Amino acid sequence: MILYHGSKTLLKYPKPKGSNHTNDYGPSFYLTKDLKSAKSWACRNDTVGIVNKYSIENKSYKKLKILNLTDKTKYSVLNWIAILMHFRKLDEAFKKTNQIVLDWLQQYYIDVEQYDVVVGFRADDSYFRFPARFVTNDLAFEDLDNIYLLGSLGIQYAFMSKRAIGLLKFESEIPCEKAFVGHYYHVIYNATKVFDEILDYPRDPAKTYVLDLMRKQHE
Repeated sequence: MILYHGSKTLLKYPKPKGSNHTNDYGPSFYLTKDLKSAKSWACRNDTVGIVNKYSIENKSYKKLKILNLTDKTKYSVLNWIAILMHFRKLDEAFKKTNQIVLDWLQQYYIDVEQYDVVVGFRADDSYFRFPARFVTNDLAFEDLDNIYLLGSLGIQYAFMSKRAIGLLKFESEIPCEKAFVGHYYHVIYNATKVFDEILDYPRDPAKTYVLDLMRKQHE
């Protein structure tokens, strides 16, 4: 399996938990199968970066403990939201107003530290407001589920453990073309435009909101 990591520097020997602690799935080493996505990420700050290319043997990968949040037969958008809310830095006013919902979501939280790799849809700071609007009871579960299924920002592989990262073999450095400068924000803009259309849907009494889910569970 080939994986890519967009960066400003060469990373022949990536470090476990080297990323920001408030990233989607916490501190880990984030990769993607999509070369274009990696190039966009590498050039996101209006400078030309590089892509680090890695390989991992399928046999070795399958022996790892993997949490695949994109598997809808096992996990739901609620698991994804609970993990995002756990790691993202939340505004104190937001937490104070929505603490009851945040506490309720804890039942869907999955301890990612127990896994070698987490596979899930990528979120973004601008994208994060959609699960936040679900928590505030402004976005229906069905609509958030549609956003989740769109996966417009792509799928990422978060290598959590030292064991998993140790199985990665650095293959090469791939230069990014200047055309990718600004491409990251173009992708975000297009994805957000689709999401905004969903967010503008009128409130529908036939749909389910987070408070409805909470009441139903207590019936």
